Amino acid sequence: MPNTVIWAADICGKVYTLSTDGQQWELCKDDQQEFKRLAAAQACCWGIASNHQVYVYVHTSDLPIRYQEETYENQRWNPVDGFCEKLLPSDRWQWSDVTGLKHQQADSFQLSSPHWEWESDWYVDENIGGEPTEKGGWTYAIDFPATYTKDKKWNSCVRRRRWIRYRRYKSRNSWAKIPSHMDNKQLPDPLNDISVGGWEITDEPIGRLSVWTVSLQGKVWYRENVCHDNPEGSSWLEIETPSEVIQISCGPYDLLWAALWEGQAIVREGISRNCPKGNSWTIVEAPTPGDGIMHVSVGVNVVWAVTKERKVWFRRGVNSHNPCGTSWIEMVGEMAMLSVGLNDQVWGIGYEDRVVYFRQGVTPSELSGKMWKAIVVSRENERSNSGSVSSLLSAGCFFGDEVKDQSDSTIPSDVDSDAEHTLTQELKLNTSEVKEVTIPIPNKQTEKPSTVPSTDPHEGTSPNTESPIEPSPNSTMTRAPQWSSIDLAEAKINALQPSDDKPNLSLLEPFSTGAEEPFANDLYPLWTWVSGGGCLVDSVTPLKWFSRPTGLSVSMQSLSITPANTAVWRKQIFDQLSERTRRELDSFRHYEQAVEQPVWVKTGSLQWWREWKPNKWIDVRVALEQMTATDGSRDSILFIYYTHNEEKKYIHLFLNEVTILVPVLSEAKHTFAIYTSERTRQRWPVRLAAATEEEMHDWLCLLNMSCCEGRKIHGPPSQQGIWSTTCKGDIFVSDPSPDLEFLTNSRSCDQMFWRPIGGHLRMVESSSCGVVWGIGYDHTAWVYTGGYGGGFMQGLDSSKNNTFPQSDTKCVYIYENQRWNPVTGYSSIGLLTDRYMWSDASGLQECTKTNTKPPSPQWSWVSDWYIDFNVSGGTDGEGWQYAADFPASYHGYKTIKDFVRRRRWARKCKIVTSGPWQEVPPISLRDVSICPSRGAKDDEHISVWAISNKGDVLCRIGATKQNPAGTAGITFLLHRSRSYSKSLWAKHLY
Repeated sequence: MPNTVIWAADICGKVYTLSTDGQQWELCKDDQQEFKRLAAAQACCWGIASNHQVYVYVHTSDLPIRYQEETYENQRWNPVDGFCEKLLPSDRWQWSDVTGLKHQQADSFQLSSPHWEWESDWYVDENIGGEPTEKGGWTYAIDFPATYTKDKKWNSCVRRRRWIRYRRYKSRNSWAKIPSHMDNKQLPDPLNDISVGGWEITDEPIGRLSVWTVSLQGKVWYRENVCHDNPEGSSWLEIETPSEVIQISCGPYDLLWAALWEGQAIVREGISRNCPKGNSWTIVEAPTPGDGIMHVSVGVNVVWAVTKERKVWFRRGVNSHNPCGTSWIEMVGEMAMLSVGLNDQVWGIGYEDRVVYFRQGVTPSELSGKMWKAIVVSRENERSNSGSVSSLLSAGCFFGDEVKDQSDSTIPSDVDSDAEHTLTQELKLNTSEVKEVTIPIPNKQTEKPSTVPSTDPHEGTSPNTESPIEPSPNSTMTRAPQWSSIDLAEAKINALQPSDDKPNLSLLEPFSTGAEEPFANDLYPLWTWVSGGGCLVDSVTPLKWFSRPTGLSVSMQSLSITPANTAVWRKQIFDQLSERTRRELDSFRHYEQAVEQPVWVKTGSLQWWREWKPNKWIDVRVALEQMTATDGSRDSILFIYYTHNEEKKYIHLFLNEVTILVPVLSEAKHTFAIYTSERTRQRWPVRLAAATEEEMHDWLCLLNMSCCEGRKIHGPPSQQGIWSTTCKGDIFVSDPSPDLEFLTNSRSCDQMFWRPIGGHLRMVESSSCGVVWGIGYDHTAWVYTGGYGGGFMQGLDSSKNNTFPQSDTKCVYIYENQRWNPVTGYSSIGLLTDRYMWSDASGLQECTKTNTKPPSPQWSWVSDWYIDFNVSGGTDGEGWQYAADFPASYHGYKTIKDFVRRRRWARKCKIVTSGPWQEVPPISLRDVSICPSRGAKDDEHISVWAISNKGDVLCRIGATKQNPAGTAGITFLLHRSRSYSKSLWAKHLY
C-alpha cells in the first residue's frame, strides 16, 4: 500500500496530515493561513482560507514543475531584402502563436503569478519533429500556413522559427494563493466550498484535475486548465445551475454531485475527456422530504450524504453509467461532514464530538462498509501521556456499529452514570486515603507550595476539589501522573494519588496548575473538516490510526500495580460491559435496521450484441446487484451500461424473470444468451460475450446461482422435474410450479425457469419416480445419480459426492462438391451460382478442412478427416453421391444426367466434462423410454425400454431411484416370428 495522507483542519484553522502508515497528525509546515475547507488529491491539496480565498499546496517531488512558453518568429522573402521582417498586409503577425492568429511578442509574456520564476531567457528551438534544423532553427514553406520543412527550396517564400522559454513553479510544500480572476478589477464572489477530482477520467492526460468551487451566493465555478505543468490553472468559469448551491463534491472519475439550498442534490451529466465540465444537471430528491441534503461526498462508485438532521445516507447503484443511482439507504451515526477516498473508503467528522472517524469494512463487494471507528492518534508535539478518559479510544474500542467514547463528548458512554457510580464505589474500597503530600516547585512557586487536602475516599468529597489550606513550611506536594490504559476508571475518579514510597517521589515531574487547561485542549482536538481524496487505503493492510503510541513513563513505571488489582479491574470492567450489552440489546430491539436490505454487487466488463441496426458488438459495463430482504428472500438485477451517440444509457434485467441462460456457439467470442419470457417470444435474447472462457463460465455460474436463490431453488431437482437438452448437448431441468396446469394461467409454461445440470447428452428421458436416463452423441447410455452441478458449475453450486467424469464423442461433417464439364470432367471449378466447393450440408456455409473447428472450445479433435461411406442414399467406391444439380436427390451411382457430385468427410471430436451421471455399459442405444410409475414409493421397480444402435428392442427391469440402472436386461429381436431371447446385458454391469 503506497504511503498516502489524509488532510484535516481543526477549529483553529490549522491543517494537519496523517499518513496511512503513521501514528500522529503532522502539522502542515506552512501554517500562516487558517483554513475552513480542504480538498485533497494525491499530488496536491486545495483549500479555502478564512478570508474566502483559494490556496493550493503542491507536494515536493524529484521532478520540477516546468511550463513551456513558446512564440513563433515569421519572415517573408522579397527580391530586394531576401528574408526579412517585412510581411504582406494579409500575412500573420511577425511574432505569433503556432496558428498565426494571435499576436505574441516575446516581451509580452508575463509570469501568471508570484509562484513562478523564469528558468532561462528565450532561445531558438533548432529541432523540427525530432530532427535538427540548420543553424538558426528556421523552417521553410511556400506560404502561410503550409507544411514546413527544414530544407530551403527554390519556391520557399516564407519561413519561421520557434522561440522557447521555460518557467518553473517554485511554491512547493507551501500554500500558494490562486489569483481570483483574470481581471483583477473584477471582484469575484467569496468562496465557501471546494472539491477536486476528475484525474481518472477515461483517456485523461496524467496530472489533469477538475477543480470545482461554490461561492457564498450559491454559484458554481470551474477552474480551467489545471494540470501537472500548471497546478494553479488559468481562469475561473461560472457554471449555470438550476438553483443556489451550498456544497459540491467531485470524484476521481466523472461523478459530480452538489447540494442545493432547497435540500435536493444535483448530478452533473456528460462529463468526459472532451467535456470535463459536463453539459447538464439532473436533480435527485432528498431521502426524506422533511430532511434536506446539506452535504454530499462522491467517490468512484459511491455517494454519501449528510442531511440537515445530521443523518448519514448511502446512495445505492451509483456508477459512471448511472451517476444518479437508484435509492437511498440510511446508515448509523450523526456526522457533520464526510469525505470519500480513492477506492471508496470513507472518513467523517462526528457532529457532537468533532472526532475524525473512519468507515471500516468498505470493500468492492460491500461499498457501504460495516462500522465507524474513531481515529485517536496524537498530534505533532502533543504530550505522550494520556488519561483514562481516552483509554477506550486509545485501545480502539467500539461496540455495535458505533464508536463509543468515554470522554466528555456527546457520543454515549459505554458505562452509564449508574454503573459508573457503582464502579466508583467499588474502586474506592480498594483505594487508601489520600494524604497531604507536597513537593518543591521551581522558581517563585517554591516559596509558596501548592496544597492538597487530605481526603477520605469513603466520604463524599470530590477528589478533584482543592481547598486553600495553610501550607506547612516543610511540607511537600505531588500530583499523580495520568494513568494509562491499564486503569479505565480510577483516574477519572481520583485525580490525585498517594504514594507511600518515598524514593519514588523524586521521579515525579512537577505540575503547575496553569498548565492543566492547555494540556486538555491538546489532548482532545476538535476537527472541522477532513479530506481523503488523495488517500489510498488497502482493505487488507491494518492501519495504525486507532491507538495512541503509549508507553509508561519512568514515574508511572515506579507506581506499584499488583496483579491482583489488575485482575479486579478487568473483572469489574467485563461485568459492566456485559451488563451494558444486555441492556442495549433490550432497549434497541424496536429500532429498525440501519441497512434494511444488504446489497451485494459484482461488476465487470463484457461485450453486448446491440439490438438495433447496425447490429454489432460494443463494450459495456455489467453490474449484478443482489439485495437481501429482512425475511431472507433475495432479489437480483443485472444492469448493462452502454454508450449510444455519446450518451450513457443502460438496460436492466430482473433475474426472477429470466427463464434460461445458455452458452452460444461462436468461433470468435465466448458468448452466452439470457432469455426471458418476453424476449423468448420476440426471438431476441440478450447476448453477452466475455474475454475468456473462464470469465464466461464465472458469469454463467453466478447468474444461475442468483436466479436459483431468487426462486428459492436449492439442491437437486425434484422427481417431478421436467428435463430437456439443447442442440449443443447442454442439459437443463425445470421444477414445475403448482399452477403449471391451471387454466387461468395459460402463460406459465413461458415463465418456467430452466437451470443447468452438469454433463453432456443428446437426449434425456425421465420418470415421476426419480429415474432418469440419457444417451450421448456416441450412443452411450447414462443414468442420473441424484446430484447436481459439474461442468462449468463445478465447485460453486454443486454436490460433491454424486458428480463423476463424463465424456462424449461426435462427428463433424463437411461436404466436397464437384461439377462436371466436358474438358476436365468432374472438378472443383463450379458455376458462379453454385455452392462452395467445400461446404456444409446446405451448401450455404463454406467449410474446408482447414477452417472447420470443433463445435466449441470444450471439444478437441481425436481423429483426422476421413471419407464417410455411411450416407443416406449410398455411395460409390470413393464415397461420391451423384445428382443432376445442387441441391437435388443424391444417389450412389452415376448416370448420364448427373452433372454434380458430392462426398461427405467426417472427423471425430471429444468432450470431457463432469456431471451427476454414471455410464451404463456396454450396449449402444439410439432411443430410450421409461415406463410410468404406478405409485409414489421410492423403491418401486419400473422397466426401461430402449432401441439399440443395431435396431434391437431392449428392456431393462428392476430400475429404482436408488438403482436407476436396473438389475437385468432382456433383448427382443424383431423377426417375423416375434420371438425373443434373453440377453447377457446385465452381466456386464455387475
